[in-house]
Amino acid sequence: MATTVEIAGPRATVVRERSSGPYLSPGDNPLGESAATARSRIYGGGVTVARHDGDVAVGRYLEAIAARLNARVTQVSAAIRDALEDDIVVLRGDTRTVELLGASVEANVDTLLHGVRHDIPADCIQAPGAAVEYARRLAQQGIPVNALVRAYRLGQRRMTEIVFAELHAMDIPAAERVTAIERITAILFEYIDRITEQVVSIYDDERERWLESRNSLRALRVRELLTTRKTVDADAVSTALRYPLRWHHVALVLWYPDSEDDEIRRLQQFVRELGQELAVEANPLFVATDPASAWAWLPYRADPGDLVARIRARVSAEPGPPGIAIGPAQPGLAGFRASHRQAERAHGVALARGLPNPVLAASEPGLAAAALLGGDIGETREWVGEVLGNLACDTDNDERLRETLRVFLRSGSSFKAAAGELDLHFNSVKYRVGRAIERRGRPITGDRLDVELALLACHWYGPAVLRPQG
Repeated sequence: MATTVEIAGPRATVVRERSSGPYLSPGDNPLGESAATARSRIYGGGVTVARHDGDVAVGRYLEAIAARLNARVTQVSAAIRDALEDDIVVLRGDTRTVELLGASVEANVDTLLHGVRHDIPADCIQAPGAAVEYARRLAQQGIPVNALVRAYRLGQRRMTEIVFAELHAMDIPAAERVTAIERITAILFEYIDRITEQVVSIYDDERERWLESRNSLRALRVRELLTTRKTVDADAVSTALRYPLRWHHVALVLWYPDSEDDEIRRLQQFVRELGQELAVEANPLFVATDPASAWAWLPYRADPGDLVARIRARVSAEPGPPGIAIGPAQPGLAGFRASHRQAERAHGVALARGLPNPVLAASEPGLAAAALLGGDIGETREWVGEVLGNLACDTDNDERLRETLRVFLRSGSSFKAAAGELDLHFNSVKYRVGRAIERRGRPITGDRLDVELALLACHWYGPAVLRPQG
């Protein structure tokens, strides 16, 4: 059966191999290669290029490397993105920002490889759209520009390592190998230097625009207030923010899932109307965190009690409502921070669970503990599988068994109490608990705490920590 090997580039040569050896079809051999030269390009199953004029040969080697890497651009990009997240802590942002980082890396790798394959000068290349949007997002979130520059330098180093590995795998004469290394190093430097200059300029413009708005200045002060360890004059900051920090606060995190539009005005309107319905005693504090999400605080002179049910009722009446994570009411500056911190934890759980437009309260039993398990969902999924065995499968039947076992253990291992909470017959609860233990594959007496925590993770994170069906 005939095999086709292509060396990508403007002057691609197609070599076909039959049992009698390789041959070149008319029109497919612009370099006029002999059969022996053609064989050398297929030797060992790899791709090697005919050794004609040195510069031409080196150019063809680089074209071949770019073609091979472009065929697995997603894998290469993922390796670079993982390296950036490991080395630059501030880039580990929310889920959407991390996804945008991945898109930016892949767009840059793809653009670079096309530039190499088609010999496009660096000064003719523009930063890809995903890279531009990622620079803007970092500017909006106040992440230092140094982190962006460092990401490009680290990406350059990782990409150089990947390209060098491809070079070493090819059959290249020593002299041409040195020339190829020099040329690819120069190409990578020129590309990164040009793109970095562009994205830093875009970052600076966006940062200036963002900071010019009143809301962004307020956001900067609020971020400082949430993170500073210095003594804060609560009265002075209250005046600057026009918000009473000495009162009681209910913190909210609000977002529109999967939105690509600027939703800040809608979120502001929603918070304003929610505050009116919940009878706040001063204007809510609203801070945009990106074009589709925000933080807010509802102020009260005294503890307003649990507002969760009323917020849920308001959301249920709203067409296309945002997702909301709710912190508990807490007093003073410390309460301002604590309520927000707990709302952020609930927000993390909601994003990992992936529910559309959720309303999640940090005060719900078990959520705070579940949030601590969400730092690395992949590791949590593995641990849940180890603890629960087959009970960790994502099926409707296993979900019923898990929930029954969770309520049973939370009720002090009382079948009667669990039956009352689940609105089931005593014998039904007993049967389901027995089946859950059978599905797990071993008793729960020896590691009951682990079982309870694993069931809690399943309850809050759902499919994110379960084994797929089948």
